[in-house]
Amino acid sequence: MRKLMQLTLDLFDPAPAPAAPEPAESTPASMEAVAAAPAEPLEAVLAPATFHHPRANRQAVLGGTFVAYEFKRARRRSIGFVVGAEGLTVSAPKWVTLRDIDEAVQGKSAWILSKLDAARERHQRVESSRIVWRDGATFPFLGEPVIVVLDSRGQSGAVLNTDAQALPGVPRLTLHVALPHTATPAQIRDAVQAWLMRQAKRLFTERLDHYAPQLRVEWRKLVLSNAGTRWGTAHSDGTIRLNWRLIHFRLPVIDYVVAHELSHLRVMDHSPRFWETVATVVPQYQQLRGQLRDEPLPPW
Repeated sequence: MRKLMQLTLDLFDPAPAPAAPEPAESTPASMEAVAAAPAEPLEAVLAPATFHHPRANRQAVLGGTFVAYEFKRARRRSIGFVVGAEGLTVSAPKWVTLRDIDEAVQGKSAWILSKLDAARERHQRVESSRIVWRDGATFPFLGEPVIVVLDSRGQSGAVLNTDAQALPGVPRLTLHVALPHTATPAQIRDAVQAWLMRQAKRLFTERLDHYAPQLRVEWRKLVLSNAGTRWGTAHSDGTIRLNWRLIHFRLPVIDYVVAHELSHLRVMDHSPRFWETVATVVPQYQQLRGQLRDEPLPPW
């Protein structure tokens, strides 16, 4: 049986290249106790942490900003830094001393603070766009806001109205959902999701059929996924998986993901030849890739 190959398009960029410290000869120190860190200025200790990882066990003052971060030992060759939604995580091999860790964190302070600021801003944007499922709720569809209208006169499902005369600052699209005003948030959410998934299936199929001949590949099956960290995957048997929530993005962004996965049917890696293949049909793929990464989807 031919070995199944699968590649994934991740939601986030890979972690940055870690800084490599000089090997230390001192005995490794315990990583659990925050008290093992060097003494901090009194004002930093008394002030609330500006950035605080929920599993923080070390701390540092970086450019006047107090940062409590997670530190852990790992089987690796150098110190690694990762900034995620929870905050900063620093990993290091057992032979690196805590003093070396502190020096590396200080040396990386500009990068750490910029990433922490960006993560906090992204979190705030995501939370501000959280959908409250009720009559009048707004959600994005192909990059445009759509207003939910509960209309119990409808027979079933949902119908998109594109004829509305938009007022300045008001979405022009309305989705009329056949539910009464007494419907629960879960009922409204499920009805909207079912409609969005139908639109995703139709549109993704259309875009796959559009780009496959240009890339001289043949896709055999489309599967809608709900993966938390992947926008799409391609299998060597011609199966394409696409996250249905891509339907929230503008069509050029969707086209980039479709072209990305179809290109894997020709080049099953992320080598320069792969990106050259993507560029033959989506020349602006780098810009669209950035939009896919930087434009957060509203929490459901």
